Amino acid sequence: MPDKRRILVVDDEKDLVDTLTFRLEANGYEVSAAYDGLQGLDKAKKEKPDLIILDLMLPKMDGYKVCGLLKADSRYSKIPIILFTARAQDSDKKMGEEVGADAYITKPFEPQVLLEKIKTLLI
Repeated sequence: MPDKRRILVVDDEKDLVDTLTFRLEANGYEVSAAYDGLQGLDKAKKEKPDLIILDLMLPKMDGYKVCGLLKADSRYSKIPIILFTARAQDSDKKMGEEVGADAYITKPFEPQVLLEKIKTLLI
């Protein structure tokens, strides 16, 4: 059995992180969490997860900045990042593309859509 794929969830809504963690672990992923942008960036660098689910509106550093910094660094640029946000404007999605996000999922979300997107990105 191969090692579990590791997913880092970065969101300041604890209930949402708990829900996501439960759902992801039920689907065989190992999950770690961060609750602000700086902590998320730090954990991403330390843990090098297989995928990151990243909220945009975060304390200390927003998701765009975290995504941009990781994607600009060759050590982490290959980690797929799903931007996960309540902001559904086209301009927000465009910003996400500009900072290198691999996918963009809006809240409230369909768990199945998120799981499918994760599977696609981890192939």
